Amino acid sequence: MKWLTIDYIKQHSRIDFDCDDQLLELYADSAEETILDMTRRTFDELKEMGGGKIPAKLYHAGLLLVDNWYNNRSSAGVGQLYTVPYGNVDFLIKNFMKLSD
Repeated sequence: MKWLTIDYIKQHSRIDFDCDDQLLELYADSAEETILDMTRRTFDELKEMGGGKIPAKLYHAGLLLVDNWYNNRSSAGVGQLYTVPYGNVDFLIKNFMKLSD
């Protein structure tokens, strides 16, 4: 994990135990990689765009992804077959997406 922290993840997701920390770290790594892939930028580029730290919108997007993956451990919702929405994440990161190489 380069920018998401277990403490913020637990605070955001209201988790007050340690037994799932390893799973949360896996989700955090995946969330960060997803954001890098979607923006087509490097970690250093994103830090530069945030004045030396990851912009708050991207940090927020990462927390949303981790929380969603932790609470919905399949691609369909419980009791209904619907796709888990990512609209909020897309909205948060769209301004950071590199449009061309």
